[in-house]
Amino acid sequence: MLATLWFLLSAGAIYAACEYFVNGIEWLGRKLRLDATATGTVLAAFGTALPESAVTFIAVVLGRTPEQRDIGVGAALGGPLVLGTIAYAVVGIALWSNRRRLRRPSAVVRVDSARLARDQRWFLSIFVVKCALGLVAFAWKPWLGVLFLAAYGLYVWRELRSGETAPEEEALEPLKFHPGAPDPAMWRVLAQCVLALAVIAGASRIFVAQIDAIGVALRLSAHLVALVLSPVATELPETVNALIWVRQGKERLALANISGAMMIQATIPSSLALFFTPWLFDLPLVLAGVLTTVAVAYLWWLFRRGRVNARWLVPVGLLYGVFAVFVAWRLA
Repeated sequence: MLATLWFLLSAGAIYAACEYFVNGIEWLGRKLRLDATATGTVLAAFGTALPESAVTFIAVVLGRTPEQRDIGVGAALGGPLVLGTIAYAVVGIALWSNRRRLRRPSAVVRVDSARLARDQRWFLSIFVVKCALGLVAFAWKPWLGVLFLAAYGLYVWRELRSGETAPEEEALEPLKFHPGAPDPAMWRVLAQCVLALAVIAGASRIFVAQIDAIGVALRLSAHLVALVLSPVATELPETVNALIWVRQGKERLALANISGAMMIQATIPSSLALFFTPWLFDLPLVLAGVLTTVAVAYLWWLFRRGRVNARWLVPVGLLYGVFAVFVAWRLA
C-alpha cells in the first residue's frame, strides 16, 4: 500500500515538475535565441536525459559486479526502445484525442517531415553500429566510445545551425516563476529550469524504486522489472514533456524532445558502457535492438512520405508489447 502511494505521488510530482520544466525551457530557448526544434532536441532532451544517463554512469563505472554493470548496458538499449515505441505512440494518441480542442480540421502532425526523417536516419546509422558492436568482441572496442561522443557533438552542432519555429511556438506562456513579466530575467528562467529538473530527477528515482517494490510485491522477476518496467519509468519525463507540448499544440517541440533524447541514449550511455563493460548482448538485448530498429525504420518511412496522420504513430507502441511478452515468456 505504501509503495503504491509513493508511486502515485512521485508520478504526480513528475508531471507537475515537467509543466514547469517545459515552460522554463521554452523561455531559455528564447533567451538563447534558439529555434523551437533546437530547444527540444538539445536543451529539453539533455535536461530530461541527464538522470537516466547518470544511472548508466553509476552502473557501469561504480558497479562492482558484472550483473550491476549489465544494468547500465540494459539502460542504454531500453531507453531508445521506449522512446521509439511508447513515446511516439503517446504523441499520436494525444494529438488525435486533442484535435477538436486544438480546433484542427485533421490530426495531421505539424512538423517538418523531411527534417524529422533525417533525424530518424541519423539515429539509425548510429544505432545499427551500436548494436553490431554488441555482437562481437575485440581488444580495441572500448576506444570506439569516443566516436559515439563525437557523433553526438556533431548532431548538436547541426541542430544549433538549423532554424525551425512554428508561429504557435513564438508566443510563449508567461514564466511560471514570474507570471506578470513579459520578459522575465534570465536568472528566474534558469532557476525554474534547474529546480524543475531537480524535482524530476528526485521524483524519477522514487518512481523507479516503487516500480521495483511493486514488482517484488507482485512476485515479478527482477529481470522482468529491470528489462521491461524500469526503462518505461526512467523515460517518463520525456514522455510527459511530449504529452504536455502536444496538448498545447506544439508537437514540433514534443517530437524534437523525443528525437533529441533518443540521440543522447544512442551515444552518451553507449560510450560509457563501451568504456567500462565488454558491451556484449544476450538474446533480450538483441531483440530490443531489433525492435528499436524496426520502429525507427517505420517512423523514418512515415515522415519521409510527407504528411503524417497522428493515428499512424500509434501502432509503433505495440512493438514494446512484443518485447515485454517475449521477456516475460523467457523468464517464466
